[in-house]
Amino acid sequence: MNTTAVHLPDLPAQARRLVDLGVARLAGIDDAAIIDAAAAAADTGNALLVPHPELLAPSVTAPLLTRSDKPGFVVVDMTDLDDFAPITGVDLPAGPFYLLTGIERGDEMANWSPDEALPTITGAARTPLTIGEGIAWLLQQPGQLEPNRCFMTIGSRLPRQDGRLDARTPAIWISGGTGRDGRERKGAPKVGWCWAGNRHTWLGFASASDRRAIS
Repeated sequence: MNTTAVHLPDLPAQARRLVDLGVARLAGIDDAAIIDAAAAAADTGNALLVPHPELLAPSVTAPLLTRSDKPGFVVVDMTDLDDFAPITGVDLPAGPFYLLTGIERGDEMANWSPDEALPTITGAARTPLTIGEGIAWLLQQPGQLEPNRCFMTIGSRLPRQDGRLDARTPAIWISGGTGRDGRERKGAPKVGWCWAGNRHTWLGFASASDRRAIS
């Protein structure tokens, strides 16, 4: 695997970005809570400040995504987005915010299926991003979503009542404005899904080196 992580803004800058996006209002907290979370972890280099999904569900943060001044959206047949949970082995730290380090987009695995990519990610002692983490990353760095260089977030899957996993895997890419997306959404960030056994040439697999609690 490619182990060159992206370079992120510093944590105080990330906190200001979340404040500017209105995250505190959506979460029902004060702006100061976001600023304080970043300050408590300010000695950690190149980390992403992630709102815990219990604080902000992915369906709430997805519309905050932007590309070419167009807001993000969730595909119409994914009304259960917020029911997708971390897979076994992906443990989210406690607290309203936590840190994700060593993020990479996983372009080298484009045209792999999720079933093929997961063992490679975990075998490299890395962890796949959840859908909430993928959105949190793009809130800070919208430019990481590029034509033919988008990504899946296979750290999230939907558990079924029979104990198996739903075959869908979440992903974030750029809408072509076709079908039910609507022409007005062409070029907008799109939160959708792909089958776990299917391959897509324009989707890599985002992963990170570690998750850390903010003490």
